[in-house]
Amino acid sequence: MSTRAENHSPPVDVAIVGAGPIGLELAIALRHHGVSLRHFEAGSIGRTIVGYPRETRFFSSPERIAIAGIPLSNPRQEKTTREEYLAYLRSLVAAFSLEVETQRTVVSIEPRDGRFVVGVAPSIAPPPESPPLPPVDRGAPIEEVDAGRVILAIGDMHDAHAIGIPGEDAPHVSHFFHEPHAYCGRSVLIVGGKNSAVEAALRCHRAGARVHLSYRGAELPERSVKAWLLPDIRNQIRSGGIAFSPETIPVAIEAEGVRLRGVTTGEESVHPADFVLLLTGYDQSPALFRAAGIDVEGPLARPVLDPETMESTTPGVFVAGTAVAGSQRSHRVFIENSHPHVARIVRAITGREPPFTTDDTSLAARDLPES
Repeated sequence: MSTRAENHSPPVDVAIVGAGPIGLELAIALRHHGVSLRHFEAGSIGRTIVGYPRETRFFSSPERIAIAGIPLSNPRQEKTTREEYLAYLRSLVAAFSLEVETQRTVVSIEPRDGRFVVGVAPSIAPPPESPPLPPVDRGAPIEEVDAGRVILAIGDMHDAHAIGIPGEDAPHVSHFFHEPHAYCGRSVLIVGGKNSAVEAALRCHRAGARVHLSYRGAELPERSVKAWLLPDIRNQIRSGGIAFSPETIPVAIEAEGVRLRGVTTGEESVHPADFVLLLTGYDQSPALFRAAGIDVEGPLARPVLDPETMESTTPGVFVAGTAVAGSQRSHRVFIENSHPHVARIVRAITGREPPFTTDDTSLAARDLPES
């Protein structure tokens, strides 16, 4: 059980929670205007991106995921990879001398006398390719940080979206895909039809795996698959390189294999698999929204925000980045349309503009359609 530690650190103007691209962009802008900060990250810099499969390429062009006006380029003049982007983020932390406290989890946010007491505890460092949100060291003392305002740039991919079927927790089943080599020469059944599942299917196939893809829809959703992957997966399915079971859902993972049920027919069949990848999406943890007393709305549990300032229903607590969307199912909020959040928050806190340009025409929190 954690204990409260005596705090000897000076009060700060702002506590930022989350050191992904938007959290870092906020830190750069606020520090430029002389705002004192404490910046916390439960894992490593760009924690969510660390959890991407190796060599993943971004949907967005380099210009749209660059931050703080600093160009992002690569030798190929093409889409940026996971590794290149993580290196870019590390370089910005060093160039701007950002003091990000990694492996430090915010566990509480309490209003007190017009300010906030932010409780921070060490995280237990997970293996590099573990799920995105590391556990808290419950035996360590909690530091109490005095902050005038709090910004939650916590992302939206904290826990795998469980589908609730027997066998889901079996050792050969995973909700995360990291790299294809481990599946060489083995049979892999992948559940899902959006980008993560399609990319995993193609990469495992080319690494020598026997791949079977199950998807609840009749066809793969074009808007949810990278443009360069869609013709590739269709060709592989057409040629028989990748087996495809459309309009099916898994109902159990058994010793004999994965039991699939037809969405429209109700018929069931069992498909042997050495490994099962349930790539069905991720959920946002509501813990910090609850801790801060922020109202949420809709089936995605999105935080209720003022779209002009990104301030929540708890005065002094702001939300930025993909965190504004709650648990996205049809993704509408990305790095590239979150840059305006930075300008809105910087204006609200300092009354000044960021020292770099942001496109302030993208979707505000309340403009996002339900998924």
